Amino acid sequence: MRHSHFIRLVPALFVLLWSTGFIGAKYALPYIEPFYLLFIRMLLTLVVFTALALIYRSRWPSLREGGQQAVTGFLVHACYLGGVFAAIKWQMPAGITAIVVGLQPLLTSLIGWQWLGEKLRMVQWSGLLMGLAGVVVILLNGQHSEVTVLRPEAIAALIIALFAISFGTLYQKRFGSKVDLLTGSIWQYLSTAVAMGLLAFLFEERHVEWNMTLLLSLGWLVFGLSISAILLLMFMIREGESARVASYFYLVPPVTSLEAWLLFGEDLSWIQVVAIGVTVFGVYLVLRPATKAAAMK
Repeated sequence: MRHSHFIRLVPALFVLLWSTGFIGAKYALPYIEPFYLLFIRMLLTLVVFTALALIYRSRWPSLREGGQQAVTGFLVHACYLGGVFAAIKWQMPAGITAIVVGLQPLLTSLIGWQWLGEKLRMVQWSGLLMGLAGVVVILLNGQHSEVTVLRPEAIAALIIALFAISFGTLYQKRFGSKVDLLTGSIWQYLSTAVAMGLLAFLFEERHVEWNMTLLLSLGWLVFGLSISAILLLMFMIREGESARVASYFYLVPPVTSLEAWLLFGEDLSWIQVVAIGVTVFGVYLVLRPATKAAAMK
């Protein structure tokens, strides 16, 4: 009974945790360069996951399975996080970044339809488009009107991040469903740490201004995001259809907007409130079980 209740709470917990990622990065990045931040974050996460795997005596994957998990980590963590952080570093506004990455549920569904043969009903496609429209309205209404120069390298980084997390989600669904979540995550973060380490030592000065704000932000990024949120995401990928899992990402911008309103007093217009409702309804259409008549078609 408790297990079934927890499973129902997993999507809500994931959205709540994932929505805080930009907040943690916003507090940390003034004191450390992005790739070096990710490198340190991955090393700390590796230590925690290794300890958990030893405590719970988790099954270690074979070399082939470990390699597949390393590919998942490179796509979902290294390319996605690295692309997003790099785009922000190159002056890409956070709102535009979130809009581009917000295409992920739709792109994941399209790729899954072709690659994994996952079929979506028309109402689910409508829900994906409705959710995307709601996210765009929420983010655009939160932007200022100043002119922004979009640098080509920032655009390229975002496109890499978008396709990486979409392919990574589907790759994990196809090849990683039987791997233990703890030991599989070790392989994922090992490949990510190598990638971030190379980027940090090749392109950054690695200067760090250590203070309590950075330490608290780093702690939250490790335990709240890299451990808790990612474990929930991998669990959802293993247990659900790719399109249904990806649709939860649409809920992240609305939750982030509500958090900013509650915590920092940021404006929340009535248009954004309506758009939040549209987004939530779109996700509901994707997740709603098919009726018997629809299932027979």
